[in-house]
Amino acid sequence: MTGKAKPKKHTAKEIAAKVDAATTNRGGGKAGRADRSGIEKGGHAKYECPLCKITAPDIKSMQIHHDARHPKIPFDESKLNNLHATCAAESSKPRPGIRGSLKK
Repeated sequence: MTGKAKPKKHTAKEIAAKVDAATTNRGGGKAGRADRSGIEKGGHAKYECPLCKITAPDIKSMQIHHDARHPKIPFDESKLNNLHATCAAESSKPRPGIRGSLKK
């Protein structure tokens, strides 16, 4: 006899979640570091703070960062460095941080 409410085998949902976690790029590791830094082709790091050189994916996130880290200096959107404008994207490289299966 088995215990109360304990499934004897793995469910399809649990197996699918494990496969998804194992095959989806979550933006970690070397590919994620390159993506976050914005060095190679911009990645998700579109804007760079001119004061501390930290990167953010959009204006709103950069404004939140600026209000938290540099409260005495007024936020000026024109001073932000746009990393996507300075880096040319290569279409041959895989795009890090994009959901998709690594299985072929």
